[in-house]
Amino acid sequence: MKNFTFYILFAFLLFSVLSCEKEYQRPRKYEIDLFKNEKKDSNQAYVMSEDEAYGISDMVVASSDISVTDSSSGRGKAIYIYSINSGDLLFSKRDSVISYPYRFLSNQRLNLKKEKNDSVYVFLEKLKGYKSIAEMKQIKYQWLKGAPVYLLDNAKK
Repeated sequence: MKNFTFYILFAFLLFSVLSCEKEYQRPRKYEIDLFKNEKKDSNQAYVMSEDEAYGISDMVVASSDISVTDSSSGRGKAIYIYSINSGDLLFSKRDSVISYPYRFLSNQRLNLKKEKNDSVYVFLEKLKGYKSIAEMKQIKYQWLKGAPVYLLDNAKK
């Protein structure tokens, strides 16, 4: 009988200890996101809007005839040299007239779709670094980092 009482007392004590541990569960209706305007994923690259890229760039060209002239991705950073064979100069801070074919450098491969008569905006900034490549290939500009490839809206033009 003493063993039976001991087991009942032990079971009651164990049950009371385990049942008293209760975690507080906050209702979802009180949840407030204090940082909802912040970027959610810091690993994603920042992509500019069309107006923002137009305002920051040193030169904007609209062209449908762009091709990769040269590329290097063996050592170090990948480098792509593009050639604009024809197009319209929409905006420039320094050069008012450009002669074609016109070359520019990019650190990333641009998604230039080869569809009929689809012109794209080419946002360029003054070349930073790459002195030997600039002298050898006569390159003055590079692709504006963060500017995506936008199709030309003929209604705006």
